[in-house]
Amino acid sequence: MTETIDFAPLDALNAAMAGHACDVVRADGTATRLNVQQWTSAPDATDHALFLDRCMGPTLDVGCGAGRLTGALTARGQKALGIDISLVAVKLAQERGAVAVHMNVFADVPDEGCWQNALLADGNVGIGGDPVRLLRRIRQLVRPDGSVLVEVDAPGPGLVRESVRLRVQGQLTGAFNWSQVDAEAIADVAAAAGFHGCRLHQHEGRYMASLTRDGHA
Repeated sequence: MTETIDFAPLDALNAAMAGHACDVVRADGTATRLNVQQWTSAPDATDHALFLDRCMGPTLDVGCGAGRLTGALTARGQKALGIDISLVAVKLAQERGAVAVHMNVFADVPDEGCWQNALLADGNVGIGGDPVRLLRRIRQLVRPDGSVLVEVDAPGPGLVRESVRLRVQGQLTGAFNWSQVDAEAIADVAAAAGFHGCRLHQHEGRYMASLTRDGHA
């Protein structure tokens, strides 16, 4: 099949959330399949260990997807809000009982500055291709004593900024900026964004960095 470039990235993301296989295609032609099954499943033991068990107050889930984490927090009676640019994802999150809104993190997020926790799971630290800018924005959303829980890659690639495309059913999107941050690079990225505390946690091969302003992560 000949690949055509006539698909918007958001349309591809919506298609992925609706169940279509979706690949991230890099400039060198290599491709990685998005793990949509994990995003749309129930939280696993690692989700609990790295994220859910650490959320003790109002929690903002940035790039909430189908509401795996937001829904679990809501189900236990905790205030939680998921935001996502994919309308399909937001609808899926709402269907599982999560409070979720169709929104960009750089827009006017409800209760700005009042969230105890903010989550960037499932590689969402890559949003926009500039993790320092993204974390600076997240820093504005949490309380001064709040924490940001950021899923990062296993040690190895460091900080990667790249231009990627999405591919769904032979259709390629236009290129957009994305980034990856590994467990060794996150401390410097966080410091550049104004976080003085960065503590790394690992469970079953996944890594999370807990970021705070005051140095006590």
